Amino acid sequence: MGKTRFGVPGVAILVALTACSGGSNSGSTAGTSPPPSGTPDSGCTGSCATAQSFLTQDDVDTVVARAANEAQAQARPATIAVVDRVGNVLGVYRMNGASALVTITSNRGVSGGLENLKVPSELAAIAKAITGAYLSSEGNAFSTRTASQIVQQHFNPGDAGTPSGPLFGVQFSQLPCSDLSTRFSAGVGPGPHRSPLGLSADPGGFPLYKAGTPVGGVGVATDTYGLDADVLDTDRDMDEFIAMAGTFGFGAPTDRRADRISAGGILLRFTDVEYAALARDPASAPPFSSLGSSGSFMAVPGYSDGTVRAGTAFGQQASGIRPDPALYPGLDAFVLDDGSGNNRYPPVAGSDGPDALSASEVQILMEQALAVANRARAQIRNPLGSQARVSVSVVDTNGVVLGLARTRDAPVFGIDVALQKARTAMFNSGAYAAGDLSAAASAAPGVFTAAAADYLSDQIDPAAGTARFTLVATSHLSDYVSRVRSFLGLPNALGDGAVAFTDRAGGNMARPFFPDGIDGTPPGPFSYPIAQWSPFNVGQQLDLVYNRLAFHVAFYLQNVTLPAPQNNFVVSVNGQILPKLPDVDQNCTGIPRLPNGIQIFPGSVPIYRGNKLVGGIGVSGDGVDQDDMVSFLGLNNAGIALGGKIGNAPVAMRADQLAPQGTHLRYVECPMAPFLDTNDANVCEGK
Repeated sequence: MGKTRFGVPGVAILVALTACSGGSNSGSTAGTSPPPSGTPDSGCTGSCATAQSFLTQDDVDTVVARAANEAQAQARPATIAVVDRVGNVLGVYRMNGASALVTITSNRGVSGGLENLKVPSELAAIAKAITGAYLSSEGNAFSTRTASQIVQQHFNPGDAGTPSGPLFGVQFSQLPCSDLSTRFSAGVGPGPHRSPLGLSADPGGFPLYKAGTPVGGVGVATDTYGLDADVLDTDRDMDEFIAMAGTFGFGAPTDRRADRISAGGILLRFTDVEYAALARDPASAPPFSSLGSSGSFMAVPGYSDGTVRAGTAFGQQASGIRPDPALYPGLDAFVLDDGSGNNRYPPVAGSDGPDALSASEVQILMEQALAVANRARAQIRNPLGSQARVSVSVVDTNGVVLGLARTRDAPVFGIDVALQKARTAMFNSGAYAAGDLSAAASAAPGVFTAAAADYLSDQIDPAAGTARFTLVATSHLSDYVSRVRSFLGLPNALGDGAVAFTDRAGGNMARPFFPDGIDGTPPGPFSYPIAQWSPFNVGQQLDLVYNRLAFHVAFYLQNVTLPAPQNNFVVSVNGQILPKLPDVDQNCTGIPRLPNGIQIFPGSVPIYRGNKLVGGIGVSGDGVDQDDMVSFLGLNNAGIALGGKIGNAPVAMRADQLAPQGTHLRYVECPMAPFLDTNDANVCEGK
């Protein structure tokens, strides 16, 4: 019991939320996909992006024209969104006859959470486009179909008795209420920008590339928004057909596609349709001008004013992500910029009292974590032997960001996720978690219950201009405290700060089976039972942010322009007409320590000064085992450099000393031989 349990190297991958393969949107045929379509391998390894690596207005028109051409051939009017690499919405095109709404469904017969809600199709299309852009880099090209493979209760989905997807829970990142993600003002601006529905795994979202570097994404929505529960067959998904046509000329390099990358011995999925299988040859698609009056670009309140725009060039100041060799010399580090040359998150001192981390300690911790990442071998990136590319975030016990930086070409999604991870480890390890959960503020007092998630059903009628939401159930956040205490056999868990929880340990308790992968067992205390669970109804992670997501949709409906005579939707909850709402605030949970929500897959550790909690460090990018290692070893090495002033939790406090139901929680899992420059193995053991 005195030894930290690191476990064996786990399945390592990254990715994101929700996907759909059922309903009228798709059918299945046995067999495998045709030979890959795309562009030749460019040889890019993270350094190809230049000031010319961006989507022009003509590029946006071309992507839309090729997608619309396929939609016409398939007789499936669609909503098509194009974004740049940092999430600026460059254009949203709605074809005449396209459905105004899509239905969220896992097709599992589950109710509650987001299940069966109808949402505007333009929000779904934007979420898909952002997902394709944010998950991809010069080393890997992932689609929303890739996402559907790795966020479900089994990996592979449908393969009973296997652990959950390695990025289980990532769908609830990049949220519209995140304090890190930037918002639309006018034109394009520095990112990373928020997504209206978080990340998506509904097939129909792809990255867009130029000369080997990702420059954005395209997303298509027609009727449903769900997930592909069986990745072993070949689907005929219309969203994916239309979006694939839009990528022609901007396709991912073939050797970087997900279907050339394996995780845990399992080949990932990229698409179930190639260019050769499309109804029309995208190479001969007519220009955008030929579309005439068959559709139009639309304004999307909070995201786009309806003007088609050129994107930003990633790595340049205007994109919001740029190199900073002066602050992090020799580490090839990139920082977030406000668009005016100012680092948004330079190392600063903590805000939480006399034991707070100092700015110099944060600086050294960031440097040590970046140094570990630069030595590490990437798990889900080509070519083999590439460096891991990650984002690193440090917070204090108030959730304040003390430092944030990233290594070259790290996927954009990892920025928000690294911060979620740091805050989650800090939060669960503190003596304040139970009290904060019980006192969480409602998004709209007087309409929804405070400290609870109020599940809704909705009836949205664009013709009548009405959106009626009905309260169908309530989940109290304080219930999770009692569940954890019962599960662990600790009457003061989450209220005394006696246990150090990493995201891996917390994630162990957030699966619909415990132990993870042992079907038929009860859920962890942060999760719903499998009969009630879906990627749209996961438990605590969604309940914390549910009300803000609902009110963001309500805000959108109140501001989207409808055909006369309605102008905007009249929105009501339980028959009470809502006054005109402002956009959702930049706190997703109502808990000051958790303004961008939580995360439940690995890659974080709490930070201690002796046995006193002083913060958390989170890492996200090129594989969850690498994320664990960079956070754990980065903190360990910083402690050595600082003469023991900070470090990992004392072994006796670590969550892996607990064995609920006879199974130890995990603390971190590090790769066996992770470095490019040495053959060292078991690098985390004994630390």
